[in-house]
Amino acid sequence: MRRTVVIIVLAAAIVGALAGAGIGLVLDNGEAASTTTTVELPPATTATRTGLPAVEIYRAAAPGVVVITDTQTRQVPGTPFSPSGTQSVSALGSGFVIDKRGDILTNDHVVHGATSISVGFDSGVTSRATVVGTDPSSDLAVIRVQAPASALHPLSFADSSVLQVGQPVYAIGNPFGLDRTMTAGIVSATGRDIQAPNGRTIPNAVQTDAAINHGNSGGPLLDASGRVIGVNAQIQGGTVDANVGVGFAISSATARSVARQLIAGGHVQHAWLGVEVVTIDPTVAQEVRGLPTSGVLVAQVVKGSPAARAGLSAPTRRVTRNGITALVGGDTIVALDGKTVTSSQQLANAVTLRKPGDTIRLKVVRGGKSRTVDVTLANAPQEQ
Repeated sequence: MRRTVVIIVLAAAIVGALAGAGIGLVLDNGEAASTTTTVELPPATTATRTGLPAVEIYRAAAPGVVVITDTQTRQVPGTPFSPSGTQSVSALGSGFVIDKRGDILTNDHVVHGATSISVGFDSGVTSRATVVGTDPSSDLAVIRVQAPASALHPLSFADSSVLQVGQPVYAIGNPFGLDRTMTAGIVSATGRDIQAPNGRTIPNAVQTDAAINHGNSGGPLLDASGRVIGVNAQIQGGTVDANVGVGFAISSATARSVARQLIAGGHVQHAWLGVEVVTIDPTVAQEVRGLPTSGVLVAQVVKGSPAARAGLSAPTRRVTRNGITALVGGDTIVALDGKTVTSSQQLANAVTLRKPGDTIRLKVVRGGKSRTVDVTLANAPQEQ
């Protein structure tokens, strides 16, 4: 069964939903984007083994969590009340302070299309915010406030790469407008791939059973030492739009990298191959001559992309064997930099570890004959 995920920003009078885009290999690149601006964020550290009591974690972290309210303009079908096809909605989400300059990290979908943004602090102070930068492909954004230093309590990051299933975690946010609510759970899984609102893949997300609901978007997921291991972003949809024990947070590794780039230059670079791929079905491979038994079929090549410049080709025709129809005549990717590729997600994850300008070596098969192709990855276009 295909998983349905729900974006967990809380909005009033929403008509329609966030629209997705075509899925391609446009992924977060970790430490990409060189800039001349030095941006310092709280260091990512390894959590202590003993941890802290939940009451101490809340006491230390809650002042760094903020309530974000904004007015967004969304596209809707034209009506007598909105002939222009747009409607203003009031949305509420969460965020947390990441430095003393007044930078706040949240989800892109919390502030996307916002015409005004207000940030509420634990101390009762409310400040207007401006957008420093957004990255729809990782569903992250940085906003900035001019607030008293006494209101700014930056949270520290932990190293999400060392998380283990079963570790206790805590979410602080504003579910249903109930500001600075804390819930507890465990890390249910690591290395999950989730989908950004624009349809692109966000790799290495943290899955948790800590209760997160509408309004938790952009809030921190904390480890047992009170450090940020993720940014709460989605819940798995069930029969109702509420927590069913499966939530997802964007990893702190991705969050720190994206935040640093947004603060430095207002945008994020993503490695781009420029193909759409489909995992080969072994049953189909048995019936179609020249098709490898495993790998990913290049279903489409974007014109002018790195893949197109390297000569990768999409299928040219369809064939049917014993009632099975398959696309043939194009390339199948079976390895990247010497490592076997068996699924589209595996290829996506491999590209995500690169940055624009990196060259990768692909082993491809076409018509039963294999060859190697060097591809220099580019920076993903803003729109695809």
